Amino acid sequence: MNHTTTLSAQPRRTRRIVFLGLAVLCVASAVFVVRRPLMMSAPRCMAGQWHGCFDTFNGVVLMTLVALPLAVLVVWALAHRRRAAGVSRAWRRSVAEVGMVHGTVPFVWLTMMPGAEAGTAPARVSLVPLRDLVTMGPVGIVGNLLIFAALGFFAPMRFAALASVPRVLALGAGCSALVETAQYVLQLDRVSSVDDVLVNATGAVLAGLASRRWWCTAAPASSDRPRSVPTHAPAA
Repeated sequence: MNHTTTLSAQPRRTRRIVFLGLAVLCVASAVFVVRRPLMMSAPRCMAGQWHGCFDTFNGVVLMTLVALPLAVLVVWALAHRRRAAGVSRAWRRSVAEVGMVHGTVPFVWLTMMPGAEAGTAPARVSLVPLRDLVTMGPVGIVGNLLIFAALGFFAPMRFAALASVPRVLALGAGCSALVETAQYVLQLDRVSSVDDVLVNATGAVLAGLASRRWWCTAAPASSDRPRSVPTHAPAA
C-alpha cells in the first residue's frame, strides 16, 4: 500500500469517528432532555398497544429511537454486502438509503395522524401563501422544516439525478403536496395548507445544502457495479 495513501486515509477516518461521536452525543442529549415525556408512552409501546403509542407524538418518537439500533444494523449489513461485491461508495449509499427512510417515515406518520373529528369534519384548504405561517409558532415551523429534512439531506447523496438545489426543492415540494392532498382526501381533520408545502420544501433544501459536500455528482459508472474478474483468452 502506498504510504501517502495511508497518511491521507487517516484524517478521513478520524473525521468519521469524530462525526459519529458527535452524532451519538447529540442523540443521547436529545433523549435525555425529553426522556420523561417519552417514558409516558413506553408501557403501551412495549405492550404493542396502538392507542397511546402509535397514535401519539411521544409514542412515535419513542419507537423511532428504539428502532435506531436496527437502522444502524441494516446500514452495516448493506454496506458490507456491497463492499464484498466490489461496489464503490458502499457506506455512503447504505447510510443514505436507510437515513431517508428512518428519518422521513416517522414525520410523515405524525403528519398523517387524524384529528379528533376525522371523517366528520369537512376538509379544509388554505391556498393563500404566508397566511398560516404566522399562526404556526416556533414549534410548528421547526416541525414542518424537519418533515422532509432527512429526505433532502440523503437523497442527493444517493441519487445523482437529485444532486441540485432546484431538484431537491422540487422533491420536497412534491412530497409535501402529496401529503397535503392525502390529508384533504382522507378528511383527517387537518388543514391542507400551501404554507406547509413551502416550509417543508424549505427544510428539504436547507438539509440538502448541509450535505452538499457528499452529494453524488456523477451517474453510476462501471466502478459502481460489482467487479468481475477479467477473463483472458488462451494464447494461440
